[in-house]
Amino acid sequence: MKNLKLKSARAALDLSQQDLADKVGVSRQTISAIEKGDYNPTINLCRAICRVLGRTLDELFGEE
Repeated sequence: MKNLKLKSARAALDLSQQDLADKVGVSRQTISAIEKGDYNPTINLCRAICRVLGRTLDELFGEE
C-alpha cells in the first residue's frame, strides 16, 4: 500500500526524497520504496522520519 501521507508531508516541507534520505541516514531508494509501499521500514527509521517531518507515527504510518 502506497504511503501518500509520507509523500505529502515530505512535499509540504519542500524536501526531495534525497533530502529526506540524507537527514535520516538511508538511501533515496529506501525512501522511494517506503512511499511506494514496497518496503516496510523499521520502527527506528519510522521514528527518524517522523522527527525530520515533524509528524507523529500515527500521522505518517497509522492505518487509514
